[in-house]
Amino acid sequence: MNGHSRRIRAVFDDETITVYQAYAAPIAHAALAAGRFVPPFGRDRMTWIKPSFLWMMYRSGWGTKPDQEHVLAVEITRAGFEWALAHSCASHYDRDRYASERDWRQALRASPVRVQWDPERSVDLKPLPHRSLQVGLSGPAVASYVDEWTVGITEVTATAHAVRDALRAGDRDRATALLPPERTYPLPAEVAAVVGADLPG
Repeated sequence: MNGHSRRIRAVFDDETITVYQAYAAPIAHAALAAGRFVPPFGRDRMTWIKPSFLWMMYRSGWGTKPDQEHVLAVEITRAGFEWALAHSCASHYDRDRYASERDWRQALRASPVRVQWDPERSVDLKPLPHRSLQVGLSGPAVASYVDEWTVGITEVTATAHAVRDALRAGDRDRATALLPPERTYPLPAEVAAVVGADLPG
C-alpha cells in the first residue's frame, strides 16, 4: 500500500461534496420531486453514501440491479460530510486504529456513522490498488443528512448507462470522458486520522 491508497476522491466545491446512492423508483422519484429524501425513504435504516461514482456503478451494476435502478447524485454540505467522518467508527476491527477489539466494539455502539475502505474501481469496474470510502449513516446522522446537509439531488442514471454503452461499444476513451471530474478531497488532518485516510504530501 502506498501513500495514495486511502484518499477520498469526489466532485466537490468550496461548500459541497457530491455523494451517490441508488434506489428503486418510488424512493428516487419522491426524492427528486422534493429535492431531499422523503417517504418512502426510511430514516430508521442505515443509508450508505459513496463519493466515488465508479464504486456506485460497481455496487449498482450501472443502475440495473433490483431496487438500484435510479442512481442519484446527492450534493451535501462539506461541513456535514466532515461531521459524519469525525463521528464515525470503522465497520470492521482494525488493530492499527483501535487498542483492542473491545474498544472497537464500544466505539461501534456509540457511533452513528460507519466507514469502510473498499478497492476503488476502474471504468471497467475492475478493482484498483487504492481504496474508496463508503460511509454508512444511522440514527441522528440520517436525520442530519436528510434535514440539514442535503443541498440538492439529481438523477445520473442516464450518465451511468451512457458510460456502460460506450464500454460495450469498445470506446473506453469516450466512457472515461463521461465520468464526473473527481479529485482528491482535502480532509482536515484530524478527520483523516479518525477514518484512517492518507494525507497529501
